[in-house]
Amino acid sequence: MTRRAPQSTNPGRPDASSEGKLPADLAHAEALRTAVGTFVRQVRSRDTMPLGQAAVLGHLARAGNLPITALAELEGVRHQSMARTVALLVEQGLVATSVDERDRRRVSVGLLGEGARRLGEERWQRANAIATATATALTAEERALAERIPEILGKIGGSIA
Repeated sequence: MTRRAPQSTNPGRPDASSEGKLPADLAHAEALRTAVGTFVRQVRSRDTMPLGQAAVLGHLARAGNLPITALAELEGVRHQSMARTVALLVEQGLVATSVDERDRRRVSVGLLGEGARRLGEERWQRANAIATATATALTAEERALAERIPEILGKIGGSIA
């Protein structure tokens, strides 16, 4: 029996496996994607709080009180999964819930002082790890270049449709 090579699932998109390499602009984009992903995983590896819980605290810190349904949409999870995450945060004393008097099915979640403190601690630990690594691993020229990375990534991210 003769085997056929797998066809690309996206017509019009180059298949790197058959060509052996990507065009230069795509290779650069892939290298950037990989580096950013690795960087984020390395920074998060030091976290003391599960990512999903920290994300919920971050949404609440930025937006104020939110319904569980809105938090689930923001995180791309089901309502039931978000309800479990919120319950864990309530148990830890990081958030409080309240029931909407007009629609008793609607539960809103609010950040408590301890939740804001824990979120601030996580953010500080991440920023401190990055600052320490930047100061010790980079040359002065590289540090100056690194200062522009947030602006540059913001422009790239803002241009992705």
